[in-house]
Amino acid sequence: MNSPSLAVSIGPLDLRNPVLTASGTFGLGHEFADLVDLSAIGGVVTKTVTMNERIGNPPPRTMESAGGMLNSIGLMNPGWDGFVERTLPKVAALPCPFILNIAGKSEAEFVELSRRAGELAEVAALELNLSCPNVSGGLDFGRDPVAAEQIVARCVEASGLPLMAKLSPNVEDVVPIAQACERGGATAVSLINTFLGTAIDWRARKTIFARGIAGVSGPAIKPMALLAVFRTSQAISIPVVGIGGIASATDVLEYLVAGATAVQVGTACFLDPAMPVTIAVELRRLLQSEGIEDIRALIGSAHPSQPKHVASATPRAVNQAEVSEK
Repeated sequence: MNSPSLAVSIGPLDLRNPVLTASGTFGLGHEFADLVDLSAIGGVVTKTVTMNERIGNPPPRTMESAGGMLNSIGLMNPGWDGFVERTLPKVAALPCPFILNIAGKSEAEFVELSRRAGELAEVAALELNLSCPNVSGGLDFGRDPVAAEQIVARCVEASGLPLMAKLSPNVEDVVPIAQACERGGATAVSLINTFLGTAIDWRARKTIFARGIAGVSGPAIKPMALLAVFRTSQAISIPVVGIGGIASATDVLEYLVAGATAVQVGTACFLDPAMPVTIAVELRRLLQSEGIEDIRALIGSAHPSQPKHVASATPRAVNQAEVSEK
């Protein structure tokens, strides 16, 4: 058979294959351009950029855990001006789409960052970080459907770019939030950001992370992330980008069969920055061995053949009062 097609589309954004890097795990993309063949993957999603420079949370910021890691970085980044001055010239030469992840302290900041991003030819799409658990107020826009719909609608209008809304699992049910983002005009939703967790130093009788909490990522969260993708993709008509514990081509195909159109590789990049490329190469081999000519034929193939619905809510991770404090 001919070489299988790996091409997928997220709205108007065409990708050579469904493998993207996850925000926060691959820098701003250009740092790896001399180490990894970025022409072999679908695209790069950047570390979050905010309006003003952020130094991040006090160390320690990362810690290994069983089946993954915890992180509490705190959105460390150079701010918009630093990004434009120092990073933008370097990403212009990247051989794959550059997807800019942004976060604002207020709705107005989200909208203004979206407007500015829309003026940059180097930016192929936006990802709104509505779900960071490691900063104060990081979940304010991602836990309420009304707020999520409004901020997505305003950012879509301001930017004119394809827009993905990155959502949190740390809510009672992520499905209504995703539906609100669709109503607001989002091109896609990214599922999921990290689960809340912590680590304890029992000798010191205190939490290891200064804020007391951290985000849990890696293979340990894959079953929950996969369930979120499976349920949500049946409840909305826009693409879902799957995130959580992806470390192999088999993982990618599981997410696609569950309903994802594309995926983001995150924690695995810390083990091997070339992991997204390795996965993309293995994807082609796997499809060829199975006689699958077009990867799009797998998307959502595990869905029941009945009208879109969600049988029950996704598991509750934390109560609403706890979420509002993070």
